[in-house]
Amino acid sequence: MEINKLNQQILINVNGELLPREKATITVYESGYLMGDGIWEGIRLIDNKWIFLDEHLDRLFEGLADIDIELHLSREELIEEILKTQEANNMSNNAHARLMVTRGIKSKPFQQPGLVIGDPTLVIIMEHSDPNAKREGVKMASVPQIRGIATTQDPKLNSHSKLNCILACIQANKAGADEALMMDINGYVNTTNSCNFFIVKNDEVWTSTGEYCMNGITRKKVIMLCKQNNIPIFEKNFYLEDVYEANECFITGTLGSLTPVLELDHKKFNKDSFVIMNQLNQLYSELIST
Repeated sequence: MEINKLNQQILINVNGELLPREKATITVYESGYLMGDGIWEGIRLIDNKWIFLDEHLDRLFEGLADIDIELHLSREELIEEILKTQEANNMSNNAHARLMVTRGIKSKPFQQPGLVIGDPTLVIIMEHSDPNAKREGVKMASVPQIRGIATTQDPKLNSHSKLNCILACIQANKAGADEALMMDINGYVNTTNSCNFFIVKNDEVWTSTGEYCMNGITRKKVIMLCKQNNIPIFEKNFYLEDVYEANECFITGTLGSLTPVLELDHKKFNKDSFVIMNQLNQLYSELIST
């Protein structure tokens, strides 16, 4: 896939230093590279506003606390670094950023967290995001990889350790699909490898209980919009067969907002008949523009 020409010229924030893309590097002794040891967060810029920034930063700091990383910057100082990176890249709209915090540089290439020397590593990659490049829909495949329990690898964390989801995505790609639909430990429909998952069945919106998936900010807003607009919404356990019987099917995420699912396994969905998803999409667009 070609790099957006605008993004070839970006400056990347590495521990407060703004560096050209080709020079924005870290050492191979960095915890994120060695062990996937860190937490990340994705944020989106629309009309010079980082949408739902407070909630994204809440989740980032909560995730860091969960894995015992104490960022050497305050919340206000982190926001300053975001705005500094935005200004340096002359961005005011249609951009996204990935904030990445890892445990830091190690003295030896081993697992032991006590080998870290110095502060955690902060990287902010900010890129132009073409609104016209939004996917018109995705093709999905159900896969054998599942979302597990918190005592193995907490599925609610935006951790750098994403191998389980990467393997799910590989399985989906081999089946000719864009995204994988993953189940939970009990065999109920859970989430995709990178987004949250919804269906519309019998004029009701269904999504998983949230127990085994990342509780996305966009997911949270869709649930809120349903409740505010008298659209029946249920966070519940349901099976793959329920998805095949659904009238509408869509995924949610910070960058893609609401995206229709065109096909899942053998089941095809006609996005032209997606009444409720289109209503929610309009409501969400109004929400982020206020």
